[in-house]
Amino acid sequence: MTARIIDGKATALSLRQDVAKAVDTLKSGHGITPGLAVVLVGEDPASAVYVRNKHKQTLEAGMNSYEHRLDASTSQDDLLALVRKLNADPAVNGILVQLPLPDQIDSSAVIDTIDPAKDVDGFHVINAGRLATGLPALVPCTPVGCIILAKQVHADLSGLEAVVVGRSNIVGKPVAQLLLNKNCTVTIAHSRTKDLPGVCRRADILIAAVGRPEMVRGDWIKPGATVIDVGINRIPREDGKTRLVGDVAYEEAAEVAGAITPVPGGVGPMTIACLLRSTVEATCRQNGLEPLI
Repeated sequence: MTARIIDGKATALSLRQDVAKAVDTLKSGHGITPGLAVVLVGEDPASAVYVRNKHKQTLEAGMNSYEHRLDASTSQDDLLALVRKLNADPAVNGILVQLPLPDQIDSSAVIDTIDPAKDVDGFHVINAGRLATGLPALVPCTPVGCIILAKQVHADLSGLEAVVVGRSNIVGKPVAQLLLNKNCTVTIAHSRTKDLPGVCRRADILIAAVGRPEMVRGDWIKPGATVIDVGINRIPREDGKTRLVGDVAYEEAAEVAGAITPVPGGVGPMTIACLLRSTVEATCRQNGLEPLI
């Protein structure tokens, strides 16, 4: 069996087109232009590239983009003051503070200060609690992307058995909640799970989000299963350069799975597209409008 490749690039492009249409509707029908503020503290190279891509795609979707680049020595008090200023700015509908932050800043304090209505990353405890109790919430972008990609294969997720490998607040826990909300039977597994390969083999949908290169092997996959690989790991090549791999041993898994996301080109492109979607969602809620996407 050779798995169908789930094309995250094409799916993200389609979603960004839907976002652009929704933004046009907000502008032409309501005189509202969604605004996304992104805050970058320091010069982490990966974060800087990510922020540039967010800025570019935000503008391409017709939204306003507000970048705030702060020195790595910025104090926590100064960062919190900026967040409070953005909370109060009516032109800003979504706020994202790029993680990781420098050591002198408590990430939890920053997340807690963001207005939950503008928390397009979905990390605030209020949004996490609303998601866990089945209420409308702003949800972390990568988990939303995982669900959209799974639905490329399964129009109806109801009744499927899903296994999530990884229990982070950013991916593992929220994607499990989203799967529950779609009426899946969900298991959250992790490094201390007994017989982890056996647990994974039960999955109709296997989501790997553990941060270990190629940890999930081909013989962990149920034949015909859908595999969503969230991992992005850089490993050395023989020529001294590096290459990107996921948390799943792709070549092995593709021989067993029914469908699989590649790395790169799978979940990764979905994250920014879902961030733009979340910004439109936040804008609609703040203005008492029905969702447009």
